[in-house]
Order: sequence, then C-alpha cells, then structure tokens
Amino acid sequence: MHPTDFTIRGALEALSEGIVSSEALTAAHLEAIAALNPRLNAFVTVTAERAMEAARASDARRANGIAGRLEGVPLAIKDLFCTEGVRTTAASRILGEFVPPYESTVTANLLRDGAVFLGKANLDEFAMGSSNATSAFGEVENPWKRGNDDGTRLVPGGSSGGSAAAVAARLAMGATATDTGGSIRQPAAFCGIAGMKPTYGRCSRFGVVAFASSLDTPGPVARTVEDCALLLESMAGHDPRDATSAKVAVPDFAAACARGVKGLRIGVPREYRLEGMPDEIEALWSQGLDWLRAEGAEIVDISLPHTKYALPTYYIVAPAEASSNLARYDGVRFGQRVDGADLKDLYERTRAAGFGAEVKRRIMIGTYVLSAGYYDAYYVRAQRVRALIKRDFDEAFRDVDAIVTPATPSAAFAAGEKQDDPVAMYLNDVFTVTANLAGIPGLAVPAGFDRQGLPLGLQVLGRDFDEETVFAVGTAIEHAAKLTALPQVRAFA
Repeated sequence: MHPTDFTIRGALEALSEGIVSSEALTAAHLEAIAALNPRLNAFVTVTAERAMEAARASDARRANGIAGRLEGVPLAIKDLFCTEGVRTTAASRILGEFVPPYESTVTANLLRDGAVFLGKANLDEFAMGSSNATSAFGEVENPWKRGNDDGTRLVPGGSSGGSAAAVAARLAMGATATDTGGSIRQPAAFCGIAGMKPTYGRCSRFGVVAFASSLDTPGPVARTVEDCALLLESMAGHDPRDATSAKVAVPDFAAACARGVKGLRIGVPREYRLEGMPDEIEALWSQGLDWLRAEGAEIVDISLPHTKYALPTYYIVAPAEASSNLARYDGVRFGQRVDGADLKDLYERTRAAGFGAEVKRRIMIGTYVLSAGYYDAYYVRAQRVRALIKRDFDEAFRDVDAIVTPATPSAAFAAGEKQDDPVAMYLNDVFTVTANLAGIPGLAVPAGFDRQGLPLGLQVLGRDFDEETVFAVGTAIEHAAKLTALPQVRAFA
C-alpha cells in the first residue's frame, strides 16, 4: 500500500503499529505535491522543510510513548487560516507577503494533536466564489475528468477548492476548510470526498481571515466521513478569544459514525425539488433515501417554506458583512500598499490594485445594501427572513432527526463555463446556503456518479450541535454507496 493511499484512520493505525512512519507519510505526500501541484495548483505555499521537521519530531514523540489524536498525519491548511511564521494570503494580492505573528485556534489545535502541515491550500479570493477561479494565484483544477476527456479542465468548486482537490488527488490526507454559503460542501461534492460544515460556533474563528462573520464556519474535508469526524474532534472546542465560540463539549464524533440509523426519522424537504434539476441528481437522492430506509430509518416528507428566499437573503447578508470586514485592507497597517497623492488616493489605489473583480463586486453590493436609505429595505429585511429560515429548521427538527438533500445542483462544470454569469455561479449554493443562514451542521458525502463519471454528493443536515447524528447518517450513505472509483489525476495513479 502506497503511503498516500491511507485514510486518516488507516494512517493512525499504521503509525501506532510501526508499519509506517510520519516521515515516510509526509515525504510521500510532498513528492506527490511536487509532481502534481504544477498542474492542479491546489497549494499556494508548500512548507516542505517545516513539514519534514514536524514529521521527524512526531516520530520521536511516538517513540517515547507520546501520541496526540492526529499524531503524524499530513494535512493541507486552507490559506485563510493564519499560520505563525508562514505566509497567509487569503488568495488575494492585497495581503501580499503577509506573515502572521500568531496561529489560528483551529490550526493550533491540530498542531497540539500532532498533525503535520504540508502547506497552504488555494481558494477563491477571500473565500468569495464557487469555482476557485477568483484566486489571485490562479485557478485550481479538479482532479476528476469527464469520461476520457483529459483536455477539459473542470473546477473543483469553491471557495475551498484547493483543499478539496488536494485531498481528492492524494496530495494530503485531509485539510482544513471554511464554509460561508457552501464552501466546504460544494467542493467536497465536486471532488468526490466528504466535507463537514459544523454548527456555527463549534470551531473558533479566531485567526481565520473574515468574509462574513455571522456565516463563516471552519470545518474539515477528508476522504471519508470518519476522517472528517476525527479532524473535527481536534479542530473544535471553546475559545475565549472568539465571542461566537460555543461553550459546549466536543463529543466522540468518530464513535458516532458507527451508531447506525435504525429508528431515525429522515426529513425530505419538498422545496428542494427544483424545477429543471437533472434527472441523475433526483435519482441519486431517491437512491440515498432507499439506502437509509433499508437500514431502518423512516423517511418523512417535510416543508421548509422559506427556502426560496435563502439565496437572495444570503447575497444581501454576506456581501454586507464582507463590505465591513474588508474595510480594514487600506494599505496602512499590513499587506499591499500603493502610494497616492494623499490618504484617500492611497486607499483608492491600494484597494483597486489589491482586490479582484469578484471581491470588488461583493464589496459594492454590500456597501449599497448598508447605505442610508437602503439599510432597512435590504439588510434589515434580509435578517428578518433569515430568522424565518432558522425557524423553519427548528420546527422541522421537532419531527425529524436529520434532513437529506442533494449537495449540489450538478456535477463539476468546466473552467470558465459560468464565469461571465455571476447569477448562474451563485446558484451553485442553492442547496447549501440555508445551513449557514440557520447555523446548523451540514455534511456532504460522496454517493454516486453522473453519466460522465463525475462524482455527485448528498447532503445531510442536522440540529444545532448534533453533528453526531449527521455523521451517523452520512456514514450509512457512504457505506451503502460503496464507491471505489478514483480521480484520474492523483498521486501515484
């Protein structure tokens, strides 16, 4: 078995038994990155020397009987998490060569538990996008291909496309990611891996470059649902430095994966049956429900009546918060600076040169909806609708234990295919934004393939801080699907 073929669970067992060393695992993944990253562009920064030093230190700890819960496991870190002494760019020119003097809480937790960081994964600029095409460091390529068509570059989804592509292509065993409107679940589905957006507040946002503060949620992507559970156990926990961090215990998520679904009531929202949805998405959804029914779950039709307002609500709230958060990038305190004739000119020149087109678009939308005369008409009204969306879920979860829907309205599309139509691009989030607006956990799990051999995923939604049930349902789907196909572009294929 090649070192890059291990799951996180498998690697931990092999490490504990002395079958493989962290040094060997890390070296193999760095070799894969060197071979494939020039094509996939999944990493913005590779920290090879640091990684090998950390792997050797991990092996030494294990030899002395000391092993954290992720001891020796090589991971990719989305370049939205501040990493002490390592460049953090948010895939934007405006941050330039910014090197944080501190560590984000999530990455500090992973380091505490013995993880090895391979480098910083590419993303849409400031996490704004659904294709990973807005990065200042270039597009990321999905390692999957349409049938035998090796010439068409497919997007990995966004914004966490670099993280998802790296895991799918066997460049990393797992990765950190963030989800503001689907940025974990959509790329996970496009790349045929699992991705978990936990409950808002489960993971600290301290040290994570902000996009929309009331929506941003750190979480993991990995090859299996259980691997996501193992990563989340390490990433999660209360942090007094984040006022939105919840004071709740971190359960044994991995153990929950084996609970099964017998006796659970699974909700199927009628509002998610969209007009024009591809037949293969509908068929996969039905198949997933049949699998759960066969395992003893009861399938229940439910209604989430305010779902149709989710996308417009999201695209008012998120840009408004982005407009406020990104005001700090002025060329004065950190990041790129373009000198001007006076302070106002410096601001204008710096922001014009530093931000990409999509970021500018969202700043302009956000500034507009927050402006005098429009604040009540747009932003305040959107927040009221958001409360109704949350109420819909609260009422549904009085009757069901989890909700299952498609993860995306299609498989991965070609690079540039929707780039000139922002509305079409935004529609990629149609199944995912509701979970962010409501703050509930959501898991994307690979469940099948389309006619061209591209992966398709199902989404499992759960109650606040009930990731355990979400993991249990996701594992049942994963085991029933029994997927074995691998992406065409991968390490040591």
